[in-house]
Amino acid sequence: MTELEEAMTYFKNDRYAMETTGITIDEVKTHYAKCSLKIDNRHLNANDYVMGGVFFTLADFTFAVSSNRGSERTVTTNSTITYLGRVKGDTLISESRLIKSGGTMCTYEISVRDNLGNPVALVVTSGMYVKTA
Repeated sequence: MTELEEAMTYFKNDRYAMETTGITIDEVKTHYAKCSLKIDNRHLNANDYVMGGVFFTLADFTFAVSSNRGSERTVTTNSTITYLGRVKGDTLISESRLIKSGGTMCTYEISVRDNLGNPVALVVTSGMYVKTA
């Protein structure tokens, strides 16, 4: 089974990210993930801009895909988001990369851009490795 197939199998029950919002997992490598989201009316706020929570949900899910690999499980301990600009395309693309990993903690940087290449958000997330039963 490929890393992408493994991630798709594990996250198929993540109903909020995949079913409700429509996020797709596009690419997975060790400590890296790329996800995308086709924007439609359900993602817009009253001003017809993409709602800030959409960026965060996409980034949070991309972090989860990149940090929950094999038997390793990670939960978020802190996230900060910086909004960089308005979406001009019709799809959001998020990439998560490991910055630092220690004994029980890790830090990832998640960049979000639109399909035209415009940077729209930057998220830094810290996580804690947890043991599963």
